[in-house]
Parts: sequence; structure tokens; C-alpha cells
Amino acid sequence: MQRHDLKHDFPEHQEKIHQLKIGDKHFRELFDEYHKIEHQVHRINTGVEIAIDEYAHEVKAKLLHLKDEIYKYLNK
Repeated sequence: MQRHDLKHDFPEHQEKIHQLKIGDKHFRELFDEYHKIEHQVHRINTGVEIAIDEYAHEVKAKLLHLKDEIYKYLNK
């Protein structure tokens, strides 16, 4: 199962992601939360972590919301 880390999803923004992680506290919090939830989604998708469908959908929706927020941040 493919991982969805931000550097692979937004390769054109790798340098900006790095700079924002270092210099912007809010972005760093978004980045950390995204990777925490992405790891959880990966565990659910690969069967390492068992989750009921409703919870799995909720976690995936939260991941997409964070990704959208990060995308907006990167395109300011």
C-alpha cells in the first residue's frame, strides 16, 4: 500500500515545505499532525490496525482536510 507523505504528494514544493517546517510554527503543527494521521491510515489500510468503517472514513476525511489546508498554505 502506497504512503502519502507530503514530499511525494507535493514534489514541486519540497523546498517550501522544508522552509515552512523550520520557520512557521503553525505549518509545523499541520505537518506533524498530517504525518501522524497518514501513518494511522496506512496502518488501517494494511490491516495492522483494525478499525470499523465509520472510524476509518473519519480518519481518512481528517487526513484529506489537513492535506487541503497544507496545499492552501503552500500556494500562498
